[in-house]
Amino acid sequence: MTDPDVREGMPPVKLSREAFEARYRSQFIDPAFAPLTRELDAIVGAAWDAYSHSRKAPLTRKAGEGFADPDYDLAVDWLDARAAILEAQRRHDDANEAPRILVINGSARSEHTCPGEMSKTWRLVEQVEREFIEMGFAVDVLDLSRLTSEYGRTIHPCKSCVSTAMPLCHWPCSCYPNHSLGQTNDWMNEIYPLWVAAHGILIITPVNWYHVPGGLKALIDRMVCADGGNPDPTSTHGKKAAEAKTIELRGWSYPRHLEGRHFGLIVHGDSVGAEGARRALSDWLIDMHLVSAGRFGETDGYVGYMEQYATSHQALDEDHAFQQEVQNTARALGNAIRLARTGRLQDPGCGLKDPNPK
Repeated sequence: MTDPDVREGMPPVKLSREAFEARYRSQFIDPAFAPLTRELDAIVGAAWDAYSHSRKAPLTRKAGEGFADPDYDLAVDWLDARAAILEAQRRHDDANEAPRILVINGSARSEHTCPGEMSKTWRLVEQVEREFIEMGFAVDVLDLSRLTSEYGRTIHPCKSCVSTAMPLCHWPCSCYPNHSLGQTNDWMNEIYPLWVAAHGILIITPVNWYHVPGGLKALIDRMVCADGGNPDPTSTHGKKAAEAKTIELRGWSYPRHLEGRHFGLIVHGDSVGAEGARRALSDWLIDMHLVSAGRFGETDGYVGYMEQYATSHQALDEDHAFQQEVQNTARALGNAIRLARTGRLQDPGCGLKDPNPK
């Protein structure tokens, strides 16, 4: 085994007190804050103290039993997220619980912000939700349009810890919140348990410039920790790159934390990119060892192809064939979950080992 080689050399990013204060105060330009100058001065001082001392996780407690280093101080935020995931896994494994399906709205559009109109994707979400409830499933809906329309909803970008070494990518993600940098309100700690509890995941998304919308892509990137991530941050003592590299060089098992769950896809566009986006999503989910619901479980198509945007909702009203495809996708995913839970549907690759698990 070679010694871990950690490369450094990027330009510094630390702000001066003056630059930090100017950037921090820019949040309070509303004249309503003008009478609160004294209070803001105190808040800015506290924020500078947290920033200058890099207090990423100000609230911690000892890891305790079950971790490589029980005396290591873990962030309370991370421990709470882990507890939620463990409870979600318990519900997933409980045969007495109703099987769950997570429906994800990938569109950023909402009538409650700039577009002023609901998205067609949301209409499809409502359609499949009715189908699943009729089939007897419990349904969770993850509406990513809240990233653009609801105060404080954020999915921070992935920092690609996995590219340093897989054990540095913790499950669940420990990169956020980072209180010293103001990177808070990260939604992923609530999202991970939704995936874990689900027996099936259905993603419904439009196409934006040949790709999925930015909010969905941010979620995809942050799901990397579910695909081989390290469930024990104490083994790397937080984000110690050299320790993570050492562990990986000794051999890493790449645990697939969502393995075996089924998925379906509905991708719609108005001119280009639907098939490519659907294939990319399918490849991603299969790479995480989820199981496709089959030919009818993956749909891509066009609503109002090359027509005016102003009539796109009417086009969906009139496209009964596409609505039937959407219904088929929901039914195919629901049927796959039912068959799998009774042992009548198994992944043909079950039990086979990948010689190159990365």
